[in-house]
Amino acid sequence: MKVRVRGIYTTALTRLFLETGHDVVQASDPIRERFDAEFDAADHDVAVETTTDRQGVGVSGTTDAVAEATDLLSDLGIDTFAWDDPAPTGAVFDARVTETLGGGAICDLGETEGYLSYGDIDGRVEVGDEVRVQVSEAAAPWRDRRHDLTGEIRAIAGLATLDPDSEGVRVDTRDEAAARELAGMTDLLGGDPPEGWGIRWHRDAVDADMGALDDALDRAADIATELDAVLDEPIDAPRVVAAPSATTWVWFGRETRFELDEHRRAVETTMAGHHRTKAASSSASAGVDLAEALCDGVENGEFPFDVVTAQFGPLEGDEVEIGHGKPDGRLITLGAGEVVERDPEGTIEIRRQMSGVGTYDALGIDQETGDVAVTKFREGRWWYPTTYRDSEGSVKGTYVNICTPVECFPDQIRYVDLHVDVVKHADGTVERVDDDELDEAVEAGNISEELAEKARSVASSLESALSE
Repeated sequence: MKVRVRGIYTTALTRLFLETGHDVVQASDPIRERFDAEFDAADHDVAVETTTDRQGVGVSGTTDAVAEATDLLSDLGIDTFAWDDPAPTGAVFDARVTETLGGGAICDLGETEGYLSYGDIDGRVEVGDEVRVQVSEAAAPWRDRRHDLTGEIRAIAGLATLDPDSEGVRVDTRDEAAARELAGMTDLLGGDPPEGWGIRWHRDAVDADMGALDDALDRAADIATELDAVLDEPIDAPRVVAAPSATTWVWFGRETRFELDEHRRAVETTMAGHHRTKAASSSASAGVDLAEALCDGVENGEFPFDVVTAQFGPLEGDEVEIGHGKPDGRLITLGAGEVVERDPEGTIEIRRQMSGVGTYDALGIDQETGDVAVTKFREGRWWYPTTYRDSEGSVKGTYVNICTPVECFPDQIRYVDLHVDVVKHADGTVERVDDDELDEAVEAGNISEELAEKARSVASSLESALSE
């Protein structure tokens, strides 16, 4: 399997793929310097790229390669989650317009939705219209955005893309000399694109050898041929017309990030919590690079929670969201609250004013005007408690959520909910709830049995402790 890796996890994942017998291709200069290995400029079977929010990676490529890479990544840590994307990048759909906005339309793709900019399709579309579109950029399930769509259907395959109703050769590079050379070499390749499809080489193709270029062009031509066979079919939305490639999304939890640290540490100076810190923000990522450059050779210790949060947040007075991840890939925001206390050892206390509408789950009591929720998150802990108080300060109950190890990022507390919880009522009664939901998640394949056993163990310990 030939893998291209990009983003903040590149060094760790490069080692992982090399150690498991795979080829890493199109490597950056820093990666070439760090590893005693040969890195070809060959076309890739699968691309592994850090998501824009740095919480995990997207895995895109051929179906078999994506499955193999995803299995490997999923074994990194107990709190790694992976989800197949029903609308992978490059897939072609017949879509139905369900809503029109100022700049584009929301389209029903069947299992998910996409956003089609008016500038990416000929003419304006209206609600109820059926259009043929391609996924130009898929979106992770935990991101609050839809897949980007375009009305221009292309054959996308690694180093090469074929454009329909086009001719000639284009090269995506500012180096005019290199572009001319690559365009000239194209004439010497054995494969030809189907009639009516022009060739566009991506920037990395400039460094590829003739064999890699030939392979890339053949793959793109195969995809174009597949598309030619279906594009004349009448539109019948919503449905998948063609899916030449696959995409999965892999979310890394705290323990996984520390496992990635170990892979990176084997080849490069790596501070404790390297990936945990880099995942926080772009400024935090830059701070890690500086710290490791200054501390090359210094003995590694525990994750420096106090230093990281003091530099990047959250701090007392900051507002932070609670990012309640679900095992099926969704992210639910449980509102935002003020940080009222920050313990250098790893605890963040958040205070939220409740709306006074609805009831408190499992506690079975109504929300009332003036109610306050105080939640204490401790970095790396598999649970967190929320205590609800009324306007007079009396405790209405405590809800303890069992989850993957908590991470306290500057703007959001993150974890994945593991369903089973423990509650303590105002009269002191302790109750364990939602074991059935955990069992259902295991049966559905969203939670591994190992992770479920960890959740049950944590719940049992909390139940015993709260009952004393």
